[in-house]
Amino acid sequence: MLHVVLFQPEIAPNTGNIGRMCALTGSRLHLVHPLGFEITDRNLKRAGMDYWRTLDVHEHADWQAFRNSPFGPRRLWLFTTKTKQCFWNAAFADGDGLVFGSESAGAPDWLHAEIGESARLTIPQANPALRSLNLSTAAGIATYEALRQTGLIAL
Repeated sequence: MLHVVLFQPEIAPNTGNIGRMCALTGSRLHLVHPLGFEITDRNLKRAGMDYWRTLDVHEHADWQAFRNSPFGPRRLWLFTTKTKQCFWNAAFADGDGLVFGSESAGAPDWLHAEIGESARLTIPQANPALRSLNLSTAAGIATYEALRQTGLIAL
């Protein structure tokens, strides 16, 4: 199983879309608080609430609670614009966690340091003048590449 880890997500529709993707792919979703929204039908309905009930989702009070969870991933990969290492060059494995920072700030420096340079990945973009992909788009690209590599889902 893959783990998709959202560190302090701020926008409910992004989290709803990612939750829908996780439900469809059999991936576990981890939400690291604080969240920028409440998990309610109203906030998630348009993006994937009908899938939310089948989702393997774990909420964590903070990063340390996530790290202490017995339901967490074996290894972490941080997706960020602050590296030159392309995600296509990573060797994903069953049990890996794909970590994404918040929509407005990404991942804090201490999280970059904890995960380490060798496990930081970026999704290439043709126009470096633009900031980055939408969170749910980036999570989808990364998850499906990891699934392709690991064979965890029959395509």
